[in-house]
Amino acid sequence: MTALVLTGAGLRIGDVAAVAREARKVEIGPDVIGRLEKARKVLDQAAASGQRIYGLNTGLGANLGTSVEGDASAFQRQLLEGRSGAVGEALPVEAVRATMLARLTMLSAGGSGLSPPVFVALADALNAGVHPVMPSLGSIGAGDLVLMTALARLLIGEGEADYQGRRMPAVKALMMARLGPIGLAPKDGLSLINASAVSAGSGALVVTDALSALAQQQQAGALTMEGIGANRAILDPRLHMARPAAGQQEAAKALHDLLARDEAPAPTTIQDPLSIRCMPSIHGALIEAIGQARRAVEIELNAAADNPLVLGDDGVVMSTGNFHTAALSLAFETLGLAIAQCAAASAARFIQLTGSGRNGLPKYLSPVGGASAGFVPLQKTATSILAAIRHKANPVMLDFLPVSEGVEDHATQTPLAISKCADMIALWRRLIAFELMAAAQAIDLREGLTLAPRTSAVHTTIRALVLTLKEDRPLGVDAEALHAALAGSVWQPALSPADLVEEQA
Repeated sequence: MTALVLTGAGLRIGDVAAVAREARKVEIGPDVIGRLEKARKVLDQAAASGQRIYGLNTGLGANLGTSVEGDASAFQRQLLEGRSGAVGEALPVEAVRATMLARLTMLSAGGSGLSPPVFVALADALNAGVHPVMPSLGSIGAGDLVLMTALARLLIGEGEADYQGRRMPAVKALMMARLGPIGLAPKDGLSLINASAVSAGSGALVVTDALSALAQQQQAGALTMEGIGANRAILDPRLHMARPAAGQQEAAKALHDLLARDEAPAPTTIQDPLSIRCMPSIHGALIEAIGQARRAVEIELNAAADNPLVLGDDGVVMSTGNFHTAALSLAFETLGLAIAQCAAASAARFIQLTGSGRNGLPKYLSPVGGASAGFVPLQKTATSILAAIRHKANPVMLDFLPVSEGVEDHATQTPLAISKCADMIALWRRLIAFELMAAAQAIDLREGLTLAPRTSAVHTTIRALVLTLKEDRPLGVDAEALHAALAGSVWQPALSPADLVEEQA
């Protein structure tokens, strides 16, 4: 895999996923160091002129009015020590790698005034696989400053690191990777931590996962239409041109392509339940929400959102609020609601398939009948999962308190909005697994049914993991096996809506 060249622009969510999950290396673009040197010179000149610069010669937050006397470099270490207040479970390594890349690409834009050797040290740590142990709780979305201190402390040889799957002191990890601790010039500590890199990096991974789950949901929906004998007229493109709601035409086309064949079977009904008939509208809204989240993340990844911000071309240093991520938080709150809608429809289709027997299907999808439980006990599990999704869909971006003596009296809770969205995707995949299982069983119970090529491939993939139900057995075990395939690299989607969202980005 070729290295990702950092230029300060053009980073996409796929780049983040490749670095975070596939250990793709990074290279520093030819113009980046010069850009950093120019900004550093502007910063030093501004400080030498006597300008008060936040975090360089002033305290932070409520200490803004306090001047920093003496060794400004020593203050940067003090700044990191004093703000290392994050707690809780450590972020997964892939989220930490995404964070490191996000901060690198943001710094590449040249707005921080960071010393070039510090930038190089961060890139070297990422490439060497030296990852700070980053506690997960502490950011309210007004920048991820408290969480980011773990990254900055790693570079100076403080705190703990994960290296080659082992947790150890940061200085030892650097030594084992043939790297060493660095020194910090004035403002370097603040430049490393005063950013929303945790939010942007993790957000890129969540959007990537949402795209993957959407592809799987489209497959499950199409397979349900096959198994229940749905009326495919709902996918006629003329219907969706008549009401061109966001993403609806793309979703309808994706379902139509999954079901495409030379001769479609006759429908078993004029109108199906709304969870089937309205799939293009439901999935279309999700396509739009994913596109919105993707745009918000990629703006953040490629932005100079520092405070204070160095405008190298203008030769000035200015205080900003660019670290504030209200748009990013709102995008993920919206994405969470769209996922919840999609998951609810999937659960509804599962209950339609596994109920009293719709469109000629046997009760509970049991081939033996009588007292057989068939698939119906899983209805309770599906309802439980959906309740958890609905709970996580509740907005959090308005939940904050004024802190730092009222200086920070507004926040966005962006990391929490993103992390609960990730949790929802994991739960949603479980419902997709349920729907795939039930749809495959319905197909097997319809004698003589010929599937479309793409839905046939999906059915074959399911049957390689889960056998047809012939008598009652622990279906929870089957659901776990199928979910593991959906969440891992075993499942190979026949359709990826990524291109649909790419067009909107």
